Amino acid sequence: MKRSVLTRYRAMAYITAVMLLVLCTCMVFKYGFGMGKDLTLVVSQIHGVLYIVYLIFAFDLGSKAKWKFGKLLWVLIAGTIPTAAFFVERTVAREIEPLLAAEAPEPVKV
Repeated sequence: MKRSVLTRYRAMAYITAVMLLVLCTCMVFKYGFGMGKDLTLVVSQIHGVLYIVYLIFAFDLGSKAKWKFGKLLWVLIAGTIPTAAFFVERTVAREIEPLLAAEAPEPVKV
């Protein structure tokens, strides 16, 4: 597995988590204070598209890391729970880093 698989998953995990927090804030303003209806619509659509990209990258990482279905499902659902993606991303990175280090070729000495 290439390091880029983990890197793009991590980037999308952070982006998705931040957008979900922004969406939650917009929802509070929309339903709590009756303002920001149009902004909430735009943010929800952006989060939806980014979440789909997150799902693709997380599924790609999970299939290459040969995760069991339960673990893969938890990682995929983490993008829908506010702040969960931050914690799940850290756990996944700690788990995958040793695998990447073990697969890395040794540098060529000249």
